[in-house]
Amino acid sequence: MSLSKKQILERANLMSKNTLMETLGIELIDIGEDWLTAKMPVGPKVHQPDGVLHGGATVALAESVGSFASHIFLDSEKLFIRGLEISANHIKSVSTGYVYATACFMHKGRTTQLFDIKVTDEDGNTISICKLSTISLPKRKV
Repeated sequence: MSLSKKQILERANLMSKNTLMETLGIELIDIGEDWLTAKMPVGPKVHQPDGVLHGGATVALAESVGSFASHIFLDSEKLFIRGLEISANHIKSVSTGYVYATACFMHKGRTTQLFDIKVTDEDGNTISICKLSTISLPKRKV
């Protein structure tokens, strides 16, 4: 039985309870054949001292959506998936509203995966461009 888009997003968002994703208000909102989108509110909780979105919060959003994409699009029942490396180029600042991160596969290998993650504001302006690599290894039987 395959799950609907709504069911996949609901289950994934439930997994975020009591995690950094919940703390930052990150919510998975849309999914396609090889991409996943999340949103995060921008306000004082994720600001740097001068009142704009903290780059670390942006990177946390990017890694969250990319890692969840690995879990959703790979067989996480059989595979142990972890982030290996993330990089970010911050292009524009934002101080209010929401930012959206969409993770798309650049490489979907058996062991390693590479995601292109674009972070935008509510008007579609690019805020940051991130790259995330993940690794997937067989789970050991206990």
